[in-house]
Amino acid sequence: MKLIGITGGVGAGKSQVLIFLASHCNCRILQADDVGNEVKLPGQECYGQLVKLLGEDVLEADGRIDKGKMAARIFADSKLLAEVNAIIHPAVKRYIVKEVEKEKKAGRADFFFLEAALLIEEGYGQIVDELWYIYADEEIRRRRLKESRGYTDEKITRIFASQLPDEEFRRHCARVIENNGDLRETCLQLEKALESNRSGRPALEKA
Repeated sequence: MKLIGITGGVGAGKSQVLIFLASHCNCRILQADDVGNEVKLPGQECYGQLVKLLGEDVLEADGRIDKGKMAARIFADSKLLAEVNAIIHPAVKRYIVKEVEKEKKAGRADFFFLEAALLIEEGYGQIVDELWYIYADEEIRRRRLKESRGYTDEKITRIFASQLPDEEFRRHCARVIENNGDLRETCLQLEKALESNRSGRPALEKA
C-alpha cells in the first residue's frame, strides 16, 4: 500500500482531486480536517483538555464543542491558538498513524491518500511515501473561494498570507498536479501519477 499525501493551498481543488481518486483506484482517503473534528468530540482524546482550556461556554447544548465559538476565541488570541494546536495536532497525527497501520494490516487498499493543508508544516513528509502538490493559479483560487464560500478579498488575502508559498510546496512535493480548471487535463495528470506509483517508477517531474 502506497501512502500519498495530498496538499496545496486553499482553493486549489484538493476535494475535486480526492473525488477522482476515490473512483479510479482501490484506496482509502482520510482528510485531516475530519480527524480534527473527530478528536474534539465528547469522549475523544482532545475533548476534556479543550473544555478545560477554553471553558464550558464554548459548548453546545448537547455537550459538543461549538466550532464557531471556539474559532472566535482562538483566532483573537494567538497564545490560545498555539495552545489549542498543541493539543489537537499531535492527537490528529496519532489517529492518522493508527489508521494507516490498520489499513496496512488489512491489506485491502492499494493506496492510502491523506489530505491536509498543513502536511508539510506538521512533518507528514516523514511519514508518507510521496507528497503531491495540488496547484492552481492564485487568481483562480481567489475566484473559487469567492464563488464557493463567499469569502471577501480581504479574508482571502489573509488566508493566502498564512499558508506556505508556492516554491515551498514545490520544494517538498514529488509531484505537482496542476488544477487550473481543465478537469480533463487534471485527470490525465492524476492517472499518470497513479500508474507511475503502481509500476514503482519514481516521480521525475514536478509539473
